[in-house]
Amino acid sequence: MKLMAGSKVQQILKIVNREGTIRARDLNAYGIERVYLKRMSDRGLIEHVGRGLYSLPNAVPTENHTIAEVAKRVPRGVVCLLSALKFHGLTTQLPFEVWCAIEEKARRPRIDRPMMHFVRFSGLAFEAGVEEHKIEGVTVKIYSPAKTVADCFKYRNKIGIDIAIEALRECRRQRKCSNDELWHYAKICRVANVMKPYLEVIM
Repeated sequence: MKLMAGSKVQQILKIVNREGTIRARDLNAYGIERVYLKRMSDRGLIEHVGRGLYSLPNAVPTENHTIAEVAKRVPRGVVCLLSALKFHGLTTQLPFEVWCAIEEKARRPRIDRPMMHFVRFSGLAFEAGVEEHKIEGVTVKIYSPAKTVADCFKYRNKIGIDIAIEALRECRRQRKCSNDELWHYAKICRVANVMKPYLEVIM
């Protein structure tokens, strides 16, 4: 790559530095050809960290690096269940895959890495309780603590009732949500009757 194209190289480096991780298609908005990414990667100016994903070679990954990577690959997905619990500090579990909610009729993303576990949500169960957090410069959608607890009770047969109870206990102990919020999402997820006895004990 010639120095005359240095302005584009510098522009890409600024974008990557600001965003943390970028997709090849992100360059379309800047009118920059994707071929620059391959050339810059070959020169060691940026690092190819996944299919269509690039970051700075000296970037120090955070504990939630894989979540940021998933947010880039599945922009309409929402981090949920075990991964959301881990992010909010509500579990002692260490999920080896990223749990991500997608809409009921959405096409299942084809991702080679990181390991993914997709769950299909619909209606309010998908739309409600979504928070946005910045991780390594990437905007990541994650369900709130209260919504995540309700989701865990809804999927208790998949993740285990013990994890759901632990999440509920920690959520209240750390005061990350109110009882009203828990009831609100319990109704949306249709698990109010399931959660009621546990809530009464913890409250």
